[in-house]
Amino acid sequence: MPRIDAILKLFHERGHSEYGGEPVTQLEHALQCATLAEAEHASPALIAAALLHDIGHLLHQLPDDAPDHGVDDVHEELGYRYLSQQFGTGVAEPVRLHVPAKRYLCAINAEYMARLSPPSVMSLALQGGPMSADEMASFEANPFAMDAVRLRKWDDEAKVSGLPTPNAEHFAQYLRAALTHPAD
Repeated sequence: MPRIDAILKLFHERGHSEYGGEPVTQLEHALQCATLAEAEHASPALIAAALLHDIGHLLHQLPDDAPDHGVDDVHEELGYRYLSQQFGTGVAEPVRLHVPAKRYLCAINAEYMARLSPPSVMSLALQGGPMSADEMASFEANPFAMDAVRLRKWDDEAKVSGLPTPNAEHFAQYLRAALTHPAD
C-alpha cells in the first residue's frame, strides 16, 4: 500500500526526472499543480490529487522520451491503481480522469486545444485525441468529472521553470487528510 513516507520518497528519488519535454521536472510539476489547487481552496482530496496526478510516471520504468517513440505510458491508470490502495475516490478518480479531462476539454473548446504545449499535443494523439460525443456524455456522467477538469487546468498551468512552491512535505498534510485508513 502506498504510504505518505513512501510517496514522498518516490518524489525525492524519481521526481527529478524530466517532465515529458516540458521545462520542469516531475517534482516541480507536481508541486506547482498542488500549489495552484491550494490557492483555489480546493478540498484536501483534490489538492492531494493535484500533487499525485502524475505519480504513474514515477512508477513505470519507461524512458522519459517514451511518447517520442509512440508509447503511451498509461500513467493515469498506473497512478489510479497505486493510489486506490490507500486513498478514496476523491483522490484516485481525478487522477484516473485527468487524461480523459484533457480529451474532453479539447472536444468542447478549440481554444483550449490550441493552447496545449507541443508535448501535450503529442501525448493527446497517443491518448486518443479529442473525445467523441458518446465519450463526452460518459465522461460528464462521472461524479468526479468536474474535479478532473479543474485538475487538468492546473496540470496545464504547472509548467513554469523556476517557479517557487512549497516543498513536498508541506503537502503531506493534505495526503494525511485524504487517507482512507489513517490509523493503519
